[in-house]
Amino acid sequence: MTGTGVATIGDCRIAYRRAGTSGPPVVLCHGAGIDDATVSWRHAIDALSEEYRVYGLDWPEYGRSTGNVTHTIETYVDILEGFIETIPYERVSLAGISMGGGAALGYALDHPDRVEQLALVDSYGLGGRLPNALPWKLLSQVPGMTEFGKIAAGATTDSVRMVLDNLVADSSALPEPFVEDVRQKLMEPGSIQAFKAFQNNELSFNGRVATNFVDELDSLAVPTLLVHGKEDPLVPVEWSARAARRIPDAELDLIRNCGHWTPRERPERFNESLLEWLPDYRRVPKPRYPKAQMPGVTRASY
Repeated sequence: MTGTGVATIGDCRIAYRRAGTSGPPVVLCHGAGIDDATVSWRHAIDALSEEYRVYGLDWPEYGRSTGNVTHTIETYVDILEGFIETIPYERVSLAGISMGGGAALGYALDHPDRVEQLALVDSYGLGGRLPNALPWKLLSQVPGMTEFGKIAAGATTDSVRMVLDNLVADSSALPEPFVEDVRQKLMEPGSIQAFKAFQNNELSFNGRVATNFVDELDSLAVPTLLVHGKEDPLVPVEWSARAARRIPDAELDLIRNCGHWTPRERPERFNESLLEWLPDYRRVPKPRYPKAQMPGVTRASY
């Protein structure tokens, strides 16, 4: 069963997708830019709904969510906290991609008792500089350029692929439904404003970011899966590799032939990884090995 809902959190109305009728709860957090819960998690929601109760929320001013907020990771952590309070479960599993990963990580650090397991996908918040994000920020400083560029980018499927070429491993290999999802987002009025505000608040002109949880990773008391596309042109793969070494209970999965949008570039491979990681109360839990015994554990990439 799938559906939608709206949660009131402060002055925000947070829209979300809901799927699945049984199993442990999983909350999915999408990224910044031309994104929402459907764009990043379309395939993951369907795959997870067979075994889990799935919630995919839209951040304020993304998708159908509304709310006049300061677009920062700190704000999104507060939004996520409020959203999880509306779900009737003591503990949830969290998965976040890019910006959503930063928010999920921030929440898990603040509320480890509420998080069963954590999956960070090409995640923001794991390093200090994002030099490859600077062109996006520079364009946002030119009056009208963001809006003009958004309209131009969404004009044809070929122009959408040109935009996605800065985010994925091979834009020519992307399936048409993914390209069309992104094109629809680009054509929505105001769909890029939250991203523009987030860039202004989180990214400086030397590439430094405002949110960096690296020094807190040693204290993260939540089992964590780090998934990263090996050809990610935006967020360095080294961020996830370093985090996997620092988080006490972590596993790293590097996916070949994949860029920044892992759940849509390699959906079957990604869903397999996530399903293997998440708790399944119908099976005997797989053993967890202390990192001291198995240092640098990494799943095979293919």
